[in-house]
Amino acid sequence: MKKRVLSGIQPSGKLHLGNYLGAIKQHLDSQAQADWDRYFFIANYHSLTTLPDAAELRERTLDVARTYLALGLDPEKSLLFMQTDVPEVCELAWILTCFAPMGLLQRCTSYKDKVARGLSANHGLFAYPVLQAADILIYDSHLVPVGSDQKQHVEVCRDLAIKVNQTYGELLVVPDPVIKEDVAVIPGTDGQKMSKSYHNTIELFATKKQLKKQIMSIVTDSKGLEEPKDPDTCNVFRLYHFFANADEIAEMAQKYRAGGFGYGHAKLALFEKVDAFLEPYRDRYNHLLEHPDEVMDVLRQGAKEARKTAIETTRRVREAVGFINH
Repeated sequence: MKKRVLSGIQPSGKLHLGNYLGAIKQHLDSQAQADWDRYFFIANYHSLTTLPDAAELRERTLDVARTYLALGLDPEKSLLFMQTDVPEVCELAWILTCFAPMGLLQRCTSYKDKVARGLSANHGLFAYPVLQAADILIYDSHLVPVGSDQKQHVEVCRDLAIKVNQTYGELLVVPDPVIKEDVAVIPGTDGQKMSKSYHNTIELFATKKQLKKQIMSIVTDSKGLEEPKDPDTCNVFRLYHFFANADEIAEMAQKYRAGGFGYGHAKLALFEKVDAFLEPYRDRYNHLLEHPDEVMDVLRQGAKEARKTAIETTRRVREAVGFINH
């Protein structure tokens, strides 16, 4: 039997270059590995912890699907589906909640960090790691690629799976995290990590005009046109690294150090590279924007396949804990 890798994508806003370079590219590249099943779900249950606007949640959910499909997700190789199309995950989350010590959840730093940033301290935000554990365990997932900020949540998932297994026998696959610590921090327009929370993103499928405006807004130091500049401390140059070849990177670094090359020149060069990279995908994205039924067909089919595994896992767990299956 193939092993399974699972990733969740929360529809928290328009996907951006940081999302692509930090996660989406790795997800799509993994499709070349035929010996793994790949499940990618859009975590719209999770979004309710911070997003009560129904119309916005629907649009964000569809936009995640459009973006992945436009960039090359192949439904023949990977399942893409909405979390809410597999309602069994909520039942498993409740069962896991009954095995989750309060202290375990109180130690989760993600909750503390989000509350410190001003988010409402609701129960959904507090219990987020338990639903995340259900997301992972219900599909018998073996590997879960996550950023270092989510490592603790996968450890909570493992703790809960082990506790259930100690109580009822080997019911659940205990997953292993794959920590993406080697992925570089992608700088946003203000120099911080690119994040929708910081409003500093460069959107993947903005219009050309919007894309250029976002790139031209990248913060730099105040050195004038003729002054030599240090490419290693420039956010424009850091982003250029991801889209240019080795010769082009070396040439731009030389221009920085020689002087007579302004940040405006560097931003235009970056815009041309990013725009050229995205150009082949825009038509597909715009086509899907105009044909939402194609997106929904992929999501429905993905959910249909994923739910087979979820139903079997839920049946197994229900029987073990003493619920009566009909």
